Amino acid sequence: MITRTVSKIPTTTREDLVNDLQRAGTKVTKATISNTLCRQGLKSCIARRVPLLKPVHVQARLKFAREHLDDPEEDWENVICKTKECSFNAEDGYVRMFLRGRPITMHLPDQQRESYSLDHKGAVPDRKLKLQWVYGYRGRDCRSNLYLLPTGEIVYFNASVVVLYNTEEQQQRHYLGHNDDVKCLSVHPDMVTIATGQVAGNSKDGKLLAPHVRVWDSVSLNTLHVIGMGVFDRAVSCVAFSKSNGGSFLCAADDANDHVLSVWNWQKEKQLADVKCSNDSVLATVFHPMDANLIVTCGKSHINFWTMEGNTLTKRQGLFEKHEKPKYVLCVAFAENGDAITGDSSGNIYVWAKGGYRISQVVSGAHEGGIFSVCVLKDGTMLSGGGKDRKVVLWDHDYKKQADMEVGESLGPVRALAEGKPGELFVGTTKNAIIRAAFPDTLTPIVQGHTDELWGLDVHPSMEQFVTCSQDKQVHLWDTNSHQPLWSKTIEDPGRSAGFHPSGEVLAVGTMTGRWLVLDTDTQDLVSMHTDGNEIISNIKYSPDGNFLAVASHDNFVYIYAVTENGRKYSRVGKCTGHSSFVTHLDWSSDSQFIVTNSGDYETLFWEASSGKHVTSMDTMRNQEWASSTCTLSFNTFGIWPDGADGTDINAVCRSHDGSLLASADDFGKVHLFSFPCSQPRAPSHEYGGHSSHVTNIAFLHDDSHLISTGGKDTSILQWGV
Repeated sequence: MITRTVSKIPTTTREDLVNDLQRAGTKVTKATISNTLCRQGLKSCIARRVPLLKPVHVQARLKFAREHLDDPEEDWENVICKTKECSFNAEDGYVRMFLRGRPITMHLPDQQRESYSLDHKGAVPDRKLKLQWVYGYRGRDCRSNLYLLPTGEIVYFNASVVVLYNTEEQQQRHYLGHNDDVKCLSVHPDMVTIATGQVAGNSKDGKLLAPHVRVWDSVSLNTLHVIGMGVFDRAVSCVAFSKSNGGSFLCAADDANDHVLSVWNWQKEKQLADVKCSNDSVLATVFHPMDANLIVTCGKSHINFWTMEGNTLTKRQGLFEKHEKPKYVLCVAFAENGDAITGDSSGNIYVWAKGGYRISQVVSGAHEGGIFSVCVLKDGTMLSGGGKDRKVVLWDHDYKKQADMEVGESLGPVRALAEGKPGELFVGTTKNAIIRAAFPDTLTPIVQGHTDELWGLDVHPSMEQFVTCSQDKQVHLWDTNSHQPLWSKTIEDPGRSAGFHPSGEVLAVGTMTGRWLVLDTDTQDLVSMHTDGNEIISNIKYSPDGNFLAVASHDNFVYIYAVTENGRKYSRVGKCTGHSSFVTHLDWSSDSQFIVTNSGDYETLFWEASSGKHVTSMDTMRNQEWASSTCTLSFNTFGIWPDGADGTDINAVCRSHDGSLLASADDFGKVHLFSFPCSQPRAPSHEYGGHSSHVTNIAFLHDDSHLISTGGKDTSILQWGV
C-alpha cells in the first residue's frame, strides 16, 4: 500500500501514510515508512523553501538545451557519463564515486594525498581460494537426491554445488559446473556417470541463464554433455537414466506449467521424444528397470505410465479404483520382479503389478502422514521414510514390517533414503541434514545446515570456529576441522547477525525483531537479553578492547552498550542518531574510540563510541586506523564496486587479518577476492561461484587460513581454503 500510494501521488507525506495506515488498523512509525520506500528505490525528501534554481539559471539551461537539440546521442551519453566517473580532489583529499547517481565521498589518509592517483591499476592478489567444504544439504524442497557411489562417497547437492563426500576419510570433492540452483540428480547404472539438472537464473548483466542438464564423470569431475539448453522452462525438476539398455536414455521433466517430459539420447545430446506430462506438479520421473521404453511419473493426484514408441510417448493413467486416491503420489521405486511401488501423502504404500497400471497390493497406513521416499535394497527388502512421523521403516519381501526407527525432531522429517554399506543406510531430511543410520536405533548426523535465509556470521577470535544464525531461529557454533556444529541452540526470534566478544567467552546474536541476546560460547546458556526498537538488528559488534558493544538497527540508529564482567553485564551509554536510512555495516577503530557506519542510502557516518556523538571533522577521521573493514563504502574498499552497480549488489566485505586480502559477497552468487587496500575504481579480482542465491556474509578465520561465506535463500555455508 505504501509503495502504491507514493507511486501514484509523489507528494504524499509520511504523516499522511501513518494516518492512512492507522485508520486501516496498522500502526507504523515514520522511520519504517522511510525504510520501506528506500528498499523499493523511492526516496523521501523535504521540499526546499528556496527553489534550487533561480529564473536566470532556468533560462540558461533551456537555452543550452535548445542549442544542442540536434547533437548525436553519443555526445549526450558522454556528457552524462563523465559526470558519473570517479573523481579525485587532491586539495581536499577525497575521492568521489557515484552509486545510482548519488555521490559518495571518501576521505584519504594524509600520507596518501600526494601519491594517490585514480589511474593507478590495482593487481589481483597472488593467493586464490579453493572450495574446501560445503555445509548443509538441500532436502527442504528436493527429492531423490542422495546416493552412495562405489568409491564410498555419498553424492548430493546444495546451492549450485554437487558434493561427493567420503564419510570415512572426511573428505569432500565438488562438481562446480552449474551456475544456479541444482534441483535434481540421477546416477547412471555404471555408477560413475551422473546427471544433474538446474533452475533458470540471471547473470550479473541481467541475461537469462537457461535451465539444463549436465552429464558428468564423478571420478574426473569433467563435464561430458550439456543437454536441453534452451529447451527446458523455469527449471529441470526431475531427471533419470534408463537402466535396461545400458543407460543410453535420459528422461527429464521441467517446471513449466505443462511440466513437459522429454527423453534424450544423452551421448548424442539428441531429443528422442517429448510430451506434456501434467498441469499439476510432477515429483518423480523414473525408467522401468526392465524396459527402457517405459517411464513412470508421479505427482499431484496422479501416477502415469508412459510408453515410448519412436518419437511418441503414450500415457496410461494409474487407476486407484476402490483404493483411497491420495492428494499426492510422492515417490516411486521398483521391486526385484519389476513391480512399481509408490508412497503417497496419505501414508499408504501401493504396489502396481509389473506391466500393469492397477494396484495389486496395499500397505494401508504404512506411515502417519506422507511417505517421501521408498528405497528397495539389494537383498530385495524395502525401506520407506515418513514425513509427519519421521520414521524409517524396514519391510520384508511380502511388505510386512520388520523394524522401524524415528529421526529426532531437530533433524526433521525423512526426505531421501540411500543404501549404504551392508547394514547401513543414509537418510536425508527436510531440515537439510544427512544421517548415517543402522537398525535398530543408530542415528548419527553427518551433515547439518540451516533451513531458512542465512545472514548472521562471525568467526571466533582465537580458535578455528565460527557462528551462524538464520531466520530458522537456529544458532550453530561450527568447528572448521570436524565440519560439525559444536552446539546448536533454538532461539525465540529469527536470527540476523552475530558477533564474538574478543575473549571468545560469549557471543551476541541480533534478531529480526529488535531483540538481541548474549550466549555463553562454551555452555550455550543465555547470559543476557535486551531489546532496542522493533526492527532488524543488522549488525552487532564488540569493540576490540571488549568494553563496548555496538548494536546497529534498521530503525536507523546504532545503540552503544558498555560491557563489563568479560561480556556478562551490559548498560546502554549512547545512541547514534543521524542516519536517514537503515544501518547496513559497522566497523570499530583499533583504539575502540570510534565507529564508522554505512546505511541503506549509501551514507557513511562517524561516531564517538563512548557517547554516540556524530563526528563531522574529517581531519580526525581520515587518519583513523580501523580494526576491521566490513563497510562496503570506504576509501580502502570502494574498488569492489563494478560498473553500473546499484548500491545493493554487494552485501558484505571483509579484510584478512594480515591486511593483504579483501573478500566481497555479492547478489549474483559470487565471492570475489581482491588485494587490500582496494582503493582504485573497479579493481581486478578472482571470482568464485558455488552459491546460487545472493551471498549474504563473508569472514576470514582468525589465522586467515580459511574464508567462510554464507548464502541467503540457498541457506548454504561454504568454507574456502586461502
